[in-house]
Order: sequence, then C-alpha cells, then structure tokens
Amino acid sequence: MKRPENQIIVIFGASGDLTKRMLIQAFYNLYVQNLLPDKFAIIGVGRSSYSDEKFRDLMADAIKNFGKDTSPEQITNFVNNLHFYSIDSADPVAYSGLLINLNSLRENLGISGNTIFYLSTPPVLYNVIPKNLAACGLNIEEDGWKRLIIEKPFGYDYESAVKLNESLCGVWREDQIYRIDHYLGKETVQNILVTRFSNGIFEPLWNRNYVHHVEITAAEDLGVENRGGYYEGAGALRDMVQNHLLQLTGLIAMEPPSSMDSNSLRNETMKVFQSLRPIRDVHNEAIRGQYLTSTIRGKKVLGYREENGVNPESKTETYAALKFYIDNWRWGGVPFYCRTGKRLPTRVSEAVIHFRPTPHYLFAQKDNCDSCNQLVLRIQPDEGILLKFGMKTPGAGFEVQNVNMDFHYSDLSHQKIPTSYERLLIDCMQGDSTLFARADAVMSAWKFLAPVLDEWKNNNDIPVFGYPAGTWGPEKADNLIEGAGLTWRYPCKNLTDDGIYCEL
Repeated sequence: MKRPENQIIVIFGASGDLTKRMLIQAFYNLYVQNLLPDKFAIIGVGRSSYSDEKFRDLMADAIKNFGKDTSPEQITNFVNNLHFYSIDSADPVAYSGLLINLNSLRENLGISGNTIFYLSTPPVLYNVIPKNLAACGLNIEEDGWKRLIIEKPFGYDYESAVKLNESLCGVWREDQIYRIDHYLGKETVQNILVTRFSNGIFEPLWNRNYVHHVEITAAEDLGVENRGGYYEGAGALRDMVQNHLLQLTGLIAMEPPSSMDSNSLRNETMKVFQSLRPIRDVHNEAIRGQYLTSTIRGKKVLGYREENGVNPESKTETYAALKFYIDNWRWGGVPFYCRTGKRLPTRVSEAVIHFRPTPHYLFAQKDNCDSCNQLVLRIQPDEGILLKFGMKTPGAGFEVQNVNMDFHYSDLSHQKIPTSYERLLIDCMQGDSTLFARADAVMSAWKFLAPVLDEWKNNNDIPVFGYPAGTWGPEKADNLIEGAGLTWRYPCKNLTDDGIYCEL
C-alpha cells in the first residue's frame, strides 16, 4: 500500500475515551506497519493542561493497555510524534494560538499544510469547531489540503442534521468533510461488495426473483453500562439503525457501480436510499422494546430503567426492529428486516439473504421454509460467510436437512485484518472518501426514519415492549416477519455448527 503524504493530524477531544481506546491505537498499528507518512505529527487538543510529555505518557499507557503485540521501543518512537495543545474548543479567540502552534510545528518538521482535523468531541461542538477553524483560515488549502472527520451522531433527527450540514457546508466544502461510520471500515462489511460483484454464482440470484427476504441484525450482549445519560437522548434507532444498519442495507441492495471510485459507489448506495418506501404504518412496521431486570448466568442484571442516568419512566428504546421495502426493479416486493438491541443473548452482527423455496416440493420439506437456502454474511464475531443448503438425510427415503458450507476470515492467517479505524484513517489520510458517508445519504436515512421517530415520540398509544435481559427481544417482533411460521434467525457467537451447539 502506498504511504500517505506528509501531514499533521489534530484530534479535538484527545483526552477522551475514543482517542485512548481506538484512535491512538489505530495510528500506532499503522506506524508499526510502516503505513504512516515519512513525516507526521499528531496534536491532541483539549481542555486538560497536559504537557507534551504527560500526553505521551498517557497515550503510551493506553497503547500498552488496549493494544496487542506492543514493543516498548516502537511505542517510544511513536509517541515522540505526539503533542498536546490546551484550549477551550468553544472559544474562537483560542484558535489563533492553535494556528501559531501548527505553523511552528510545520516549520520545525518540514511538513506542508496538509492537515486532518478529527472531532472526537460531544456532538454539540460539531458546528462550533469547524466554524472556529475556518475563522482562522485553517480550512484554506493554499499550502496543502485540509480534511475534517466527524464522528456519529450526525444530527439528532432530520431537521437537526440539515441544520448541521448547512452550518458545515457554509465554511467547508463537501469533499473536505469525512463523516466516519466505523462499521463501514470493517473488512467483512467491505467483503459484501466482493462477494456480490466478483462471483458469478451470487449476482444472478441477487434480486426479487430468487430472494424471499433479507435480514440484518446487530445485537449486543451489554447494556448501556455507564452511558445511560447519553443513551436516553439517543435510543437504538438513532444509535444503530440510522447509520450502521441502513449503510449495510445500501451495500447489500445497491446496483453494481461503474467503478470502485468514491463517487460511483456512493451514488449507487444513495439510489437505494432514494428508493426506500416511506414507513406509513408505524404500528405494524416498527417495534420498540426495553430490557428488563433478569438473571444471566446466575447474576442479576438491572433493567434499563434502573440504570444510572435513566428516567424511571423512560420510553427510550433499547431494541428496535423494522420492516421496510426498496421500491426499485431489483427489489420490488422483497421485505427487508433489520433489528438491533442491547442485553441480547450474544454480541453478533450479520446479514442473511433468505432465498425463495423451490417452486415444486419433490422431497419432504417443512412448510415454514426451514430447508430454504440462506447466505449468512457474518460481520462480527467469528467473521466469515456461511451458506446453508439442503442435502439428503442418510437412510431410506428422501428427507432433506440443511447443511453448512463455510469460510472463516481467520483462515487467512497470513494476512493481518486491519481494525475499522485503521482502514478509515488511512483512507482519509490518502483522500479516499469511499467508505465515508456523504451528506445526501445521511439526510435520506434521517428522512426515512422521521415518521417512526415522530410516532414514537408523540403517540402514547404505541407500546414499548419489555423483554428480559439475555433474551432476543420482544416476542412481538416476530410478527414483523411475513410468512406462516417464519421468525428471525437466532444466531450464535459461533458461525458454524449452529445446529449442534450455540456459544453465547
């Protein structure tokens, strides 16, 4: 892989958890792989009054605590490229000092104006910091390119997302803005494109003539932990569906792009979002739930309303499930289902393509399509691909049973699988925005979910179904699945041998 140009990376909110756990670790891994520029510097920005030495010590400890295969010598060499500048990010006057600090560092290191600004901050600063940077001319590209990375959530709803985008685009160009979604950086998410478009056995079947329905799941076994205050203002629909699951839907349902450049690929996912049929019957097309107090492996687990920072009468959903359609030539009439939830039995993310049954039942099969073919695209954990198809059960007669054909990413032991942040950071450093969300796609996702968010907020007649922590969510969610006897797939942590044992 070609190494990026010399540059400086500025991380706002550098004393926060995301920087310690993910960003610095990703930069360090890129450094070890010799994928960072010949000349680079990382400047942490925050209110803390750290010296460069203090910041380096903290980040070195973070690499040791959260990293793997760490070398003391490499850690020391890497953190020598770290610096810290203390400012109040909301104070416009303070940015003149940041500009002086940046120019001094550029001169000392012999680096041009190439700069990435990473906003690892609360969303309230997403329109403040870019304006303050622009007021100091730190968005001007006369001396080198400037790029802005923004974490989710990009807005709270459609209206706030529009306002935020207008604020950003008033001072930054769209091609300078990188809206990061770490799900798109996962190797197995990107492999969805390869599975579809490089294999002649799949693409001819990838349409309404052969696909019965598509199911996308992102399950977590943890609760809200110590983020109750944040989660109260978010909920599962905003936290996972608006970004991760709809982006996955776009990759699964898109038409083949003319090429793999950024605009071509993102144009095709945008066409999917434009074809989403509006949700009008929220009662029957969307289900919300909250986890309740339960006992898991002999340990009592608190219900959501008992968590710290949560309103005892909260209606914020910790589980959300949707049924929707994509009204275009390829997918007309095929239902798509997505669900996400906290305190489910296991942590697993996957997409399942359920193929239609054969038109004529020659052999003994069950009415509920138990023997229908399935293609399981596992994103995490036990990453890989599983194909389920029917085979004859040994013995007399022609009884059919499902068997598995599988591939595991761990089989590629000679290849290091980069973390999602490693992939996305190196892409931004090289100016490749393919795996970053474009403004029009973000707006379309918010617009699509707006009727559900509005109904859940304003209509007290829509219930919040309880489900015991450690179960697969409200039983009512099974009613979304069309077809007699059909339910959601209940995956295990292990991708294969799922009919023999289930690791939770």
